[in-house]
Amino acid sequence: MHDSNKLLEQANRQLASSPNTPTAAGQTNSEPPPDKDAVIDALNRMFAEFELVYHNQYNKAFSSAEKLSYAKKIWFSNLRHISPERITAATHRAIRESEFLPTVKGILKYCEPDFRELGLPDSHSAYLEACRAPQPKAEFNWSHPAVYHAGRACDWFYLAGSTEYTAYPIFKRHYEEICQRVINGETLSLPAHIALPETISKPLSPDEQRQRMQQLRDDLDI
Repeated sequence: MHDSNKLLEQANRQLASSPNTPTAAGQTNSEPPPDKDAVIDALNRMFAEFELVYHNQYNKAFSSAEKLSYAKKIWFSNLRHISPERITAATHRAIRESEFLPTVKGILKYCEPDFRELGLPDSHSAYLEACRAPQPKAEFNWSHPAVYHAGRACDWFYLAGSTEYTAYPIFKRHYEEICQRVINGETLSLPAHIALPETISKPLSPDEQRQRMQQLRDDLDI
């Protein structure tokens, strides 16, 4: 046990001495990288929580102190550009949603913003909203513009005339693609409403037309 603790302490020291990571996608050079010690603490908490939740899988994956030490280095090299808060949130999200011990790729996915954080409904709720929204669609009070754009991409007539079994998978594909654009930072908007004029003109009666014509002739002296 003493040797195992020494190996893990050595791994943490090696992680802390690792060079800064290059600028990650979505970051700019003006953004300071996360604090290394804070990232290491977040990763250590992650592994501790995974050991409790995925006990058998965890012990099988990290069957020795050497394997655990090497795993921590790999995880740190892939997650060191992510804030400790986001790593912790991803850990808790993984515990809630995954029955299996997550991989590095899985945690990177969980590090992306949750749909709910961005005000995006889940895909099935979005589908029902798109199907039930009355015409004109552009004037409906959408929960998020992504729902409108997914419905339009799917085709309103297709949604109205197709069964959920047929239409939902197609809508879901469009919706998830649009949601990914939102996660990547794109801002979606709805079509601008065309304001109605304050006064609505009506056709002139035959008598009014003759009077207008006569007035025009008098003005032009013809």
